[in-house]
Amino acid sequence: MSAPRTADRILDAALASFADRGYEATSLDALASSLDITKQTILYWFPSKEALLAAVVTRSTDELAGALESALDSAGGGWDRVEAVVRSVFRLAARRPELLGLVREVSRLGPPAATQMTADLEPLVRRASAFLEAEMDAGRMRRHDPRLLLLAIYSTVIGMVTEVEVLRAVGEEPTARSLVRRRQDVLALLRSALMVEGAAPAPGRPGVTTAGG
Repeated sequence: MSAPRTADRILDAALASFADRGYEATSLDALASSLDITKQTILYWFPSKEALLAAVVTRSTDELAGALESALDSAGGGWDRVEAVVRSVFRLAARRPELLGLVREVSRLGPPAATQMTADLEPLVRRASAFLEAEMDAGRMRRHDPRLLLLAIYSTVIGMVTEVEVLRAVGEEPTARSLVRRRQDVLALLRSALMVEGAAPAPGRPGVTTAGG
């Protein structure tokens, strides 16, 4: 077994456990057992449980940022970009639920993990804030504080795709069909809250079509 593969297997298992069971409930002994390796092997690559969490956060935020950046790059202008990002997050919820589960867990844990994740995502936040500011200046979106708006969008979308217990309490089972319905509901809510009716549409970008699916 090659060394990089061992480290990646550890990171994959830790991500799944942190997202599903929670950081405190995850033990290195249990991780080692699930991977059929020794605890000392984990500690060889990651000197502590805290270091393992930091490595998981770094790799996961890289993946998350990459998916969102790709969605932005392939979208048109104006509302198309908001829709592309929301659709990207919901695709991750369907294909990589552990990734968004980790986001929720890190938010619950607070510093230092939450501080690390915030710093890792800061370039994307700056880009999104600049886009929202430009749309507001052009009169296509209602005026809000861009960062507070991003926080509200983040809380809404992440909550809708990760808070299974809350969804069940209101009679919503977490199925693929309900995920699509929730995505449509979130998009309708955001469009109603953000967009100025009657405003001229944002200019598109040559060769770019609205993100789908």
